[in-house]
Amino acid sequence: MNASSVRIFLADDHALFRRGVKEVLAEEPDLDVCGEAGTAKETLQRIRSERWDVLVLDISLPDGSGIDLLRQIRTHLPDLPVLMLSSHPEEQYAVNLLRAGASGYLMKDATPKQIVHALRVVLQGRKFVSPTVADMLVGGATSGDRPMHEQLSEREFQIFCKLAQGQAVCDIAESLFLSSKTVSTYRSRIMQKMSASCNSDLTYYAIKNGLIR
Repeated sequence: MNASSVRIFLADDHALFRRGVKEVLAEEPDLDVCGEAGTAKETLQRIRSERWDVLVLDISLPDGSGIDLLRQIRTHLPDLPVLMLSSHPEEQYAVNLLRAGASGYLMKDATPKQIVHALRVVLQGRKFVSPTVADMLVGGATSGDRPMHEQLSEREFQIFCKLAQGQAVCDIAESLFLSSKTVSTYRSRIMQKMSASCNSDLTYYAIKNGLIR
């Protein structure tokens, strides 16, 4: 690694995938994966304690959601470029993650050239989005064509995912440092926007749309 190299931290729970990304970036003389982790806890610790130029973050980690981790990172490091990687289709998560502060959203089946290009875009302080996501961001798709969860605010989407996974209001409140009353208010808004009558409706919707596994 030379002094001018970009320091990249790679967070993904699949060691084989991390190895593949490192091999791709090894072809670029100025891009170096200097750190990696397979859990949200280790990622947060490393990101807070060391200097990094960009974080490549999987949306699903075994001990936490990439969405929650992104919010925590943004609280402490608002300017750190964060490129989200996911196996979920763009229309399911991209818009909400970009609104939550992600610098870009890239599918895991992207080509090596696309990965390198996305990294260089976010390192320039710009947002990396595909033409499809750009169209969604500017409202190119009519409301009837867009999934219901895109109506949710950043915080509502975060709580929606937790409710859909079966978490209780009190547990969500504790994990997000909110009062149970505040979470209950968010839940009511979510139910109304999603035309749901109970948490199981949210779970069904999330599974059907590939938002949870």
